[in-house]
Amino acid sequence: MASSTGLTDVEFMNKKSLILIFFILACVFCGAGGKASAQQAIPDTIDQRAIACTACHGKEGRATSEGFFPRIAGKPAAYLYNQLVNFREGHRQYPMMTYMVDQMSDAYLRELASYFSGLNPPYPPPQVVSAGKEQLERGRQLALSGDSARKIPACVACHGQRLTGVIPAIPGLLGLPHDYLNAQFGAWRNKSRRTPAPDCMAEITSRLSPGDVSAVTTWLASQPVPADSAPAPSLPARLPLSCGSANDVLVSGSAPQEGGQP
Repeated sequence: MASSTGLTDVEFMNKKSLILIFFILACVFCGAGGKASAQQAIPDTIDQRAIACTACHGKEGRATSEGFFPRIAGKPAAYLYNQLVNFREGHRQYPMMTYMVDQMSDAYLRELASYFSGLNPPYPPPQVVSAGKEQLERGRQLALSGDSARKIPACVACHGQRLTGVIPAIPGLLGLPHDYLNAQFGAWRNKSRRTPAPDCMAEITSRLSPGDVSAVTTWLASQPVPADSAPAPSLPARLPLSCGSANDVLVSGSAPQEGGQP
């Protein structure tokens, strides 16, 4: 799938990888020069160690204007942890992420996930996305109501009524770059992004046409984030289909929904 820049996802990611490599090399040379003059103690804190993540994900993990890397600040901790593990174990494909987390322990990945989950910097205004009224209406319909004739559940059925995610491991969908959203649907379609079975997002993606994907990602990227962007503590009803990517989601007034539901 091509991004709005005209590059394919692979070309776009390769370009970003080169930029990051140059950034790392610059840091290495700067560090070497610093040693020649005077060494300065670097605090061994999670704040300091998390700085490496901000080269792509922006200050405090709030995302950047590059339009591809997602916001990680404020996401449910279990979701962030699951994604770090997925990169480490090869269930998600992005060489720079795999390289960074390849030797990290589960405990350290949980610490990183908890750190970014606890941050809540303000969101920027929504992206200005060029789209017609019909496309935006189709996107709104899919996000809020789904398409029962094609067995496509609404986004809000899993990601919460405000689309800000659900504890413990369902992510919010607002405040994400348009290119990033498009790339994730492409990854699920070509199976370069996977979750523990049953893989609900891969199943939903298979039911969406390319036009549906474009419509729903355009609508989501154009929506403002509510002032209270915290993930919901529970869902009002059971999930519309089984999903192995997040266990123990709470349904209001009942026990946690198990068996692989988000």
